[in-house]
Amino acid sequence: MTLSTVTTPHAPAAIGPYSQGVRAGGFLFTAGQIALDPATGKLIDGGIIEQTERVMENLAAVLATVGATWRDVVKTTVYLVELSDFATFNEVYARHLGTARPARTTVQVAALPRGALVEVEAIVRLPE
Repeated sequence: MTLSTVTTPHAPAAIGPYSQGVRAGGFLFTAGQIALDPATGKLIDGGIIEQTERVMENLAAVLATVGATWRDVVKTTVYLVELSDFATFNEVYARHLGTARPARTTVQVAALPRGALVEVEAIVRLPE
C-alpha cells in the first residue's frame, strides 16, 4: 500500500515531525487539529466556541485537499481539556457537520499543545 502525505496552506502547517494528513488504502487519516491560525501559526484568541470553530475550519481545509466533505468522515476523535466544555463544543461541531454523523470518541486530557482547549482528528473515506 502506498502512503502519501496531504498538505494545504489553508490549514496550519505541522508544528512537529508529522503531516496534516496521510492517504492510505482508500482513507485519509488526519493529524489532530488545534485552533491555530493557518496564516500566523499561532493559537487564536477566545474560548471553546472560537477554538472549536477554528479547529473545524482547519479540518475542513484538510478534507478539501482530497475532495472530501464531512459526509465522507467515518470517525473523529475529540480531545477536550475540560469535559465541562462538551455541550458547547458539541453545538459548534454539529453545526459544521450538518447531517453527517461519523462515529466519535471524546476524551478529556490534561493538556494540549500550545495551551489549546480542543483538538480533533478524523478518519475519512476518500471520495471515488
